[in-house]
Amino acid sequence: MSDEADEDNTVLVTTEGRTGRITLNRPRALNSLTRPMVLRMTAALSAWENDPEITQVLITGSGERGLCAGGDIRAIHADARAGGTASADFWRDEYRLNARIARYPKPYVALMDGIVMGGGVGVSAHGSVRIVTERSRVAMPETGIGFVPDVGGTHLLARAPGELGTHLALTGSAVGAADALLCGLADHFVPAVRLADLAAALAAEPVADVLPRYAGPAPEGDLARQREWIDHCYAAGTVEAIVDRLSRHGDPAAKETAETILSKSPTALKVTLAAVRRARALGLLERVLEQEFRVSCAALSSPDLVEGIRAQVIDKDRTPHWSPADLALVRDEDVERYFAPLGADRELRLAADAR
Repeated sequence: MSDEADEDNTVLVTTEGRTGRITLNRPRALNSLTRPMVLRMTAALSAWENDPEITQVLITGSGERGLCAGGDIRAIHADARAGGTASADFWRDEYRLNARIARYPKPYVALMDGIVMGGGVGVSAHGSVRIVTERSRVAMPETGIGFVPDVGGTHLLARAPGELGTHLALTGSAVGAADALLCGLADHFVPAVRLADLAAALAAEPVADVLPRYAGPAPEGDLARQREWIDHCYAAGTVEAIVDRLSRHGDPAAKETAETILSKSPTALKVTLAAVRRARALGLLERVLEQEFRVSCAALSSPDLVEGIRAQVIDKDRTPHWSPADLALVRDEDVERYFAPLGADRELRLAADAR
């Protein structure tokens, strides 16, 4: 095994046999991502892509709590309050990394154990081999902080069966292994106790040979038996209509879901619904990432992003004061502002490079 120098040790880059291993190493912050971490990962993937000694890549997280809880939203909060551009620079590099992972020419194996949220989904669920465990909690929870699913999340959720992706996007709900598999966010289930042995085996064997010895059926999930009301309610044309259908449905879970949605940022909800539905039409991941970059940059100047992070992460009072506070007050033009072109010098351009 060989270790390469890492200035702040937040990403460990090692080689184990013929496997290049990336370990996110901020366990006290649940391995939340920073721009230097993203750049470190990008450099490692670039080096391994043309290295004949490396035949596959493995990404894991330090600690027992999870792979990655997302981007460093405390830093985003500070940047948004200051009217800065650091977050936009971070997202530009992060979304490029997401696209790189999706098209990586060698097997990219993600151990999605524990919490995998936001940016954590971006560095795992675009990989070619995505492994969940009984401890996995996978989510795009952005509407709860006045933000919109990004890192290619709207692409992934738009491709989920029926309206499951819309449900996860609006509610921000975390799903376990079986539901992640159902939604197309993961490929294989491996018991958490066997992950260390699986990772060790990858040092000597290709992942295609290793997986059959470790993978098995996941414990039963929830979404399969909720498909009837999810598909019906979320097929409505607006967030208001979706909430109305959920509230009127006879299943208690649907009514609870309506209450969950109404606790989120009204603006973020409407932009999220539009983003997921537009992602379906855009198709190519790179085009969706370009759209998400526009949306994220617009959100940076939104009062709801600052307020949402304050309430959920900074002060932790869990009582955000959204502006506007009601879905009916969010106008169509307010939503369209998030999708407006940024100008030639600011756009994220990925689709032209897709191959």
